[in-house]
Amino acid sequence: MEQFDAIIIGAGPAGMMAAIRAAERNRKILLIEGNDSMGRKLLISGKGRCNLTNSCDIENFLEKFSRSRAFLRNIFAKFFNDDLMSFFEDAGLKLKVERGGRVFPQNDRSVDILNVLKTKLKNKNIKVLYGVRVREIIAKDKKIEGILTYSGGHFLGGHIVVATGGLSYPKTGSRGDGYKIAAKFGHEIIPLKPALSPILIKEKFIRDWQGISLKNVRLALFTGSKKIDERFGEMLFTHFGLSGPAILDISASVYDALELKNEATISINFKPALDYEKLNARLLREFTANSKKSIKNIFKNLLPQGIIQRFLEYCSVNGNKTASQITTEERKKLINGLFDLRLTVGGVVSIEDGIVTRGGVNTKEVNPKTMESKLIEGLFFAGEVIDIDAKTGGYNMQAAFSTGWVCGDNI
Repeated sequence: MEQFDAIIIGAGPAGMMAAIRAAERNRKILLIEGNDSMGRKLLISGKGRCNLTNSCDIENFLEKFSRSRAFLRNIFAKFFNDDLMSFFEDAGLKLKVERGGRVFPQNDRSVDILNVLKTKLKNKNIKVLYGVRVREIIAKDKKIEGILTYSGGHFLGGHIVVATGGLSYPKTGSRGDGYKIAAKFGHEIIPLKPALSPILIKEKFIRDWQGISLKNVRLALFTGSKKIDERFGEMLFTHFGLSGPAILDISASVYDALELKNEATISINFKPALDYEKLNARLLREFTANSKKSIKNIFKNLLPQGIIQRFLEYCSVNGNKTASQITTEERKKLINGLFDLRLTVGGVVSIEDGIVTRGGVNTKEVNPKTMESKLIEGLFFAGEVIDIDAKTGGYNMQAAFSTGWVCGDNI
């Protein structure tokens, strides 16, 4: 039975950072990973580019989180975006800041983020076990003593870090093991729900829009006539519905509305920079200047070509009509369609296919200054296993690294 200062379960961003920081403090660390390689979810994050963090200030950063803002303030005070960027840049990895403050590796390769972490783990002589799952955490008198693995391993350590991730993308190793561990020791698990999830749409015509992306649109979520949420940004049409950053950000509200058995609709405003008078004036100019052109050709100046046919059908306007043939009533229909195209929500994709898991270990039962459990001495939590989730833009990844760093600084 080998003795360690700390045993870390899960080699994702939070677990790797916890191991590195603890080793910097000369702790003897065992890092256990259930997969045959580490950082699988990190590699696919940001479409393989890894949106590492966001460069915005602390107040704007915290606003992107749902329930955990006060909890994270203490954590970010110790390790925040500038610290994380320096961590990688000091290791020789060049970063870049894109629109909206999103931070990526300069060459857009998430594997380079992982390679920095792996190099640091190796240089610190951290022992890593692959393909090993923890069967039981051993504790006596509410104090951690070690772990038993399914393969029969028995390792001793007075500090255990649970950094096992959530339930999303189970192929990357997110099996929910951490929730079971936490619950066994009396921790409340806030109900698990999908977050940052694509949305299913009932209207079949949008299948013809598959692959078309839109920038700078405004989305609104309605239940009946009541608007309950709104987002601005990019979206993508898929074969089953809607995706893209703005859709992912509004998906939690969609899930909550459906859970309350409310019917939900998504409104797409294609021209949020214009008001009714300005858009009406623009259409009149277009129609006057191109009176002999068909509406479907004129709309090439207003919408992506792949959208136009189905859009005009939605508005009940014959696309073969010339501009001079369009009535005032039809022009109103076109304006309403551009400002408020309604789609019926059929659901959100499953929690396994969502990017992030909402819910997890209740933050009220974790000390934000150390990440240690308030219920049992020596048990720590880091990353997505805790009830922490945010919008898209690098915020969730920063939370994983920051909670991991604070763990490593206290084990």
